Amino acid sequence: MATPIRWSTQKSPVFTALSFLNTNKYPPSLLFLLMTIGPALLFLYVVDSTTPHFLRPALIFGKVPMFYFLLHIPFIHLLAVIVCYARYGQAHWMFEAQTLQTFLHSTTRLGPPLPVVYLIWVLVAAALYPACRWFADVKRRRGDPWLSYL
Repeated sequence: MATPIRWSTQKSPVFTALSFLNTNKYPPSLLFLLMTIGPALLFLYVVDSTTPHFLRPALIFGKVPMFYFLLHIPFIHLLAVIVCYARYGQAHWMFEAQTLQTFLHSTTRLGPPLPVVYLIWVLVAAALYPACRWFADVKRRRGDPWLSYL
């Protein structure tokens, strides 16, 4: 178990402030939890009474979370297969299981840089938005109990 590092004065005021924010993620220290959950709880308190206009489209995803979850996995895999065909001319490895040994000794990059991952995330969510909106309308029109699980 990691022990907390005591706060101390550093060589500059900026580093002193940053040393105060030196937290443990695993296991989560109290300061880490306050820094991550605290702002989220404050945000939820602010938007609890009404949803801001710019966040209203996100309500659709909240109405059909399982539908989105089940839809996005094969959609992202399809996109990955298309990218592999475009980049390498083949994608057979996208349908084969890798052993841990070959995965750990792979010489290829494991993925795109983080900004590209965020862009892909936004594009996937935007592409699946019409389907989620359609299904949210189906759930609203019909009262079938099984639809509440999707």
